[in-house]
Amino acid sequence: MSGILVDKGLTRQDRLVLQNLAADVRDYRRRRRNEGQKQPGKGHAARRRDAATLATLKALNDPAGALFHPTIFTSTELHNLHLPGILERWLLRPLVRTARSVLRVETDVVMIMHLLLYFCTSVPSAAFLYWNFSYVHGLLHLAMQATYMGTYTLMMHQHIHLGGILSKRYAVLDAAFPYITDPLMGHSWNSYYYHHVKHHHVENNGPDDLSSTMRYQRDNFVHFLCYAGRFYFLIWLDLPLYFLRKNRIELAAKAALWELGWYATLWHLYTLNAKATLVAFILPLLGLRAGLMVGNWGQHAFVDKERPGSDYRSSITLIDSNRHCFNDGYHTSHHLNPLRHWREHPVSFIGSKAEYASQGALVFHGIDFMMITVRLLLKDYRTLAECMVPIGSQIFMTMDERVDFLKGRTRQFTDKDIQRKR
Repeated sequence: MSGILVDKGLTRQDRLVLQNLAADVRDYRRRRRNEGQKQPGKGHAARRRDAATLATLKALNDPAGALFHPTIFTSTELHNLHLPGILERWLLRPLVRTARSVLRVETDVVMIMHLLLYFCTSVPSAAFLYWNFSYVHGLLHLAMQATYMGTYTLMMHQHIHLGGILSKRYAVLDAAFPYITDPLMGHSWNSYYYHHVKHHHVENNGPDDLSSTMRYQRDNFVHFLCYAGRFYFLIWLDLPLYFLRKNRIELAAKAALWELGWYATLWHLYTLNAKATLVAFILPLLGLRAGLMVGNWGQHAFVDKERPGSDYRSSITLIDSNRHCFNDGYHTSHHLNPLRHWREHPVSFIGSKAEYASQGALVFHGIDFMMITVRLLLKDYRTLAECMVPIGSQIFMTMDERVDFLKGRTRQFTDKDIQRKR
């Protein structure tokens, strides 16, 4: 047994990837028993399997191919959606056809569906809070927004990296809608772009990255509180100062003006209607920022002391945490190429699997970034070790060796360590 469970609820791409990795584990262990092989190697069957998996993954993304289906809903694939004929013919197909024509990447029908969802629910709900506030409506609104925030944030993750999600014919609309929806989902205006694209991906979790985990012991709750607290209370100041240190004066000014401008707008809205502003904007802002820090800690908790600058050794891959987050689980792939379209991550992973293995990359299943953080703060390395999908030489590790391996990657970097690795 490989110890890898392939959940039926996974996306088709994730099932293919996980089945491929599970087959590798079974093959390597069987060959070791039969041939005494100490290091994993590839036989003809494994190479054929990799080629077949890669070909299928590519075909699923090819609009001209028979296997292609655009992503319409996060909860299920199109081929699993069994609608009555009249609804499929007169509602779904025209909607999909129209959506594909207005998108920058025609696979992304799901993003149009989500924009329609937000503008038909979040926007009118927030407006109604200002018109006629009630506590029941306020609680329901917060619950609804909590279910939206994660998927919305990862949709905007694609937006800020790829310069939009709509066709260039609709560039004005593409640029305008975030100023309405971002604040409702907890984002201050443009802060995600400046912090994530212009700062985090430039520094890549290195010593100058304000969201770097290197200076912290990643299984220490007090260290996590210091990490999250600094972002929570000081990012309005830290980010402009970072840009000033890098002599990027224009970015410093823009980051400060947009962040402080949103705070001023919040204050004005609060004076007009305190309760509605608290529910519609302030609580989502506080909640999302806490979530971002919990997630980022999990994404970058495992950093190799010998090669902290390696994307393979400072980020991780989660195979089955992708249905509702546009493949954000393939975080190493994203750091290797931030401009890679989200549906291409599984293709890239299988195509580069040997490199991931040789570089000592970490792959997990059955867990998400939030729970990675929780398990680390509980010092529950056993569960994390059991969630590992071993690749390369990791396949032959015992569970105790996996635990020690993971602990080695969560150790705090001293200033001397950082200077030595610069």
